[in-house]
Amino acid sequence: MAGRKRSGGKHGGRHGGSRGGGREGWVEGRPDQPTARRGRERYGPYWIYGDHAVGAAWNNPDRIINRLLYTEDSDLPEGEVEDRPKPEMVDRRGLEAVLPLDAVHQGLAAQAMPLSNPDILDMLPSPDSDGVVLVLDQISDPRNVGAILRSAAAFNALGVVMQDRHAPPEGGALAKAASGALETVPLFRINNLARCLEQLAEMGFWRHGLAMGEGKALSDTSLTGKVALVLGAEGSGLRPLTQKNCDTLVHLPMAPAMESLNVSATAAIALFLTYQAN
Repeated sequence: MAGRKRSGGKHGGRHGGSRGGGREGWVEGRPDQPTARRGRERYGPYWIYGDHAVGAAWNNPDRIINRLLYTEDSDLPEGEVEDRPKPEMVDRRGLEAVLPLDAVHQGLAAQAMPLSNPDILDMLPSPDSDGVVLVLDQISDPRNVGAILRSAAAFNALGVVMQDRHAPPEGGALAKAASGALETVPLFRINNLARCLEQLAEMGFWRHGLAMGEGKALSDTSLTGKVALVLGAEGSGLRPLTQKNCDTLVHLPMAPAMESLNVSATAAIALFLTYQAN
């Protein structure tokens, strides 16, 4: 299965905003700060925090970084990407003033512009390429999406697709959970999930919808070639229209002691089985 890694081409020059000031869009603000914006304006700068997330963003040539804050006891990211700001040393209180209350920052935070939205038609390096893509149906927890991106990077997925609505915007919690994978795995935001699944079929993908107790086991399914793994939100699962636009419904068999898994754990297992099959 062909893997991929961004190298400055696919996303270059298509960021969701410009460097500098202006209005901040969606910000994972602190709950005790009423000025934190939580609307659909997701194209302004936001704070990425933690060693892996900040280091990966710093070394991604497609990422615009406005500021880098660090504390005296932290390790600055290494790399020589052009047009990077001068790091600013602050005390712990100064760093935590710009971050959510529960942010595990390791003394490092970068204010960054969101990455651009890639075109799903550019997903495959060539029409003959094989690979796996994850399609998320209304998964709204940013930490789940981040963990899914991390698994996607570990198992060479072509990308992760999710709706623009009913899905978390790019933000610090998502980037932290992704542990750097946000910078290497394309995140495709689309308007119409049903139409997207049709496009994937036209591109040659076989669409497997994971639904608890439905169809045959994923491990007994052919997972070679172009594969789209479609996952729904915990509890509600795949919506009926999404199921209708899948080629097959499959499940992960498990012991009776546990009814279901977290969606990010399900994604990791499904990706591993697909990776192993190729």
